[in-house]
Amino acid sequence: MPKKFLYNLTLSSLLFLILFFLSAIIFSQVLLKSEAVTVPDLTGKTLAQARTDLAKKDLSLVHRGAESNDRWDKGLIVRQEPAAGSKIRVTKVIQVLTSSGSEKVTLPDLASKSLPDVLTLLQAAGLVKGNLTQVHTSRLPAGRVIAQKPGPGAVVERNFPVGLLLSQGDRDRRYIMPDLIGRRGDRVIERLKALDFKVADIRYVYYPGLASGIIVGQDPRDGFPVQKRGRISLEVSR
Repeated sequence: MPKKFLYNLTLSSLLFLILFFLSAIIFSQVLLKSEAVTVPDLTGKTLAQARTDLAKKDLSLVHRGAESNDRWDKGLIVRQEPAAGSKIRVTKVIQVLTSSGSEKVTLPDLASKSLPDVLTLLQAAGLVKGNLTQVHTSRLPAGRVIAQKPGPGAVVERNFPVGLLLSQGDRDRRYIMPDLIGRRGDRVIERLKALDFKVADIRYVYYPGLASGIIVGQDPRDGFPVQKRGRISLEVSR
């Protein structure tokens, strides 16, 4: 009788333990399942927006860096790990990469702009100055861009060198120097300056028998070509 009692007691205890462990396993699975959440899609959102969305699910965010992306603007999330739709437990960390901007750049129209303004625009667009060619033209004042290569609207990679054609202004006309010897110096100088010629040097010299203020020497000499930017020197009696 005691043996049968012990046997039944042992069997009952064993069954109790089995049921206890089975219940514990089932309960833990149910509990774990209730703690699992679905990872939201963070693509195209700012870091601030993503943190707000994740906080609602007791998830946190770590920013792992940036990469170039032609689809999303700079600062928006382009990739995440785990992926959207994944089932994970709460307190899990979501890792993201943001866009550093597109590697493609659309060239602005640089025509008629000054060179300093053009260099500022190129830098802002992520481009660099390429070959610079200068020509004389009456179309635009000196220092203005006539044309560019590639043209406006072209799509290129960042740091692409943009060639520029720059105006040097209209080429100076050539004039023939007249004979100024024997003329009144003050009147000639006044007239030359009114015509935008550059009288660079006036020397006063003693000339026997000649009244003061008369031109006795000139450079360039009469008959020689001269430009408005060129130097004109005169000798005047004193």
